[in-house]
Amino acid sequence: MNTVVKIAGFGAALVASFGAAYGLGNAVGPLTSEPEPAAHSRHSGDASPDPGGGSAGTAAGGLQISEAGYTLDLKTAGVRAGEKEQLRFAIRDRQGRQVTAFQREHDKELHLILASRDLATYQHLHPSRAADGTWSTPVTLPAAGSYRVFADFTPGVKGAKNLTLGADLPVAGPFKAAEMPGPSRTATVDGYTVTLGGTLRPGKAGRLTLNVARDGRPVTDLQPYLGAYGHLVALRSGDLAYLHVHPNGEPGDGRTRPGPGISFTATAPSSGTYRLFLDFRHDGIVRTAAFTVEAGADGGTAPQEPSPAETDGHAGTGGTGGHGH
Repeated sequence: MNTVVKIAGFGAALVASFGAAYGLGNAVGPLTSEPEPAAHSRHSGDASPDPGGGSAGTAAGGLQISEAGYTLDLKTAGVRAGEKEQLRFAIRDRQGRQVTAFQREHDKELHLILASRDLATYQHLHPSRAADGTWSTPVTLPAAGSYRVFADFTPGVKGAKNLTLGADLPVAGPFKAAEMPGPSRTATVDGYTVTLGGTLRPGKAGRLTLNVARDGRPVTDLQPYLGAYGHLVALRSGDLAYLHVHPNGEPGDGRTRPGPGISFTATAPSSGTYRLFLDFRHDGIVRTAAFTVEAGADGGTAPQEPSPAETDGHAGTGGTGGHGH
């Protein structure tokens, strides 16, 4: 798309984006992950109806602004591209009250993800909560367009499940949609090369192993970030259905090595294009490696299964474990 347009109306952009997301979400079905048997609360969609009527039987994360009696109240109507602004929001309960009690998961009460509709921009943020339940964080979004705001949290009540609620955020400025990068097994960021092994399959759990190298040498001293050696978010192209997974294993469990490999278990709900974002920490800095993956009934162009060297020599998980969501 070469035509450059000016986004002038926050309201119009918001309505158009929400309508497109809702329609696509109903068309292609849910995004799910393998259930976690212990240690962590159930995540969004574990016991919800499938909005698309598909076979997975669980709701896709982030496609709904309200779920299980909780609503994401996005107080910021819109922001301007390239400018540092405050993003404010709250989580409201059935009675409309702002929620002030949350369970801590992976060192935080709430994880905030921002992604542009073309998936060219991705940010993983951790806002601050005021006493009245209002969350806020400074944001600088580089390009105009429609963005999706995801709030990943667990209410602080007994038996509550993890939820991921989503809302659209228009960003004003000259707009030009970016093209999706083609599928690739490798990504580079700040001199690091991350190699993706494994296959993302529709309706079937599969292991994804991401191996981190620097200047051609395996990184074996990854640092914990939010209680893990890596965090992986998958977003489905089109409706931006959300899947947040964590590694198989965790620091200090006696079997998980700090690299070079980070292993995850994930399930794609449908064939299609997915964008994967891996956050990892090394030398005190958190970096993000991004991949495009095609999931198809016959494997499509998804990466192949990791070699024995990747799984046995570098995966660093000691076989099984942990807390994949």
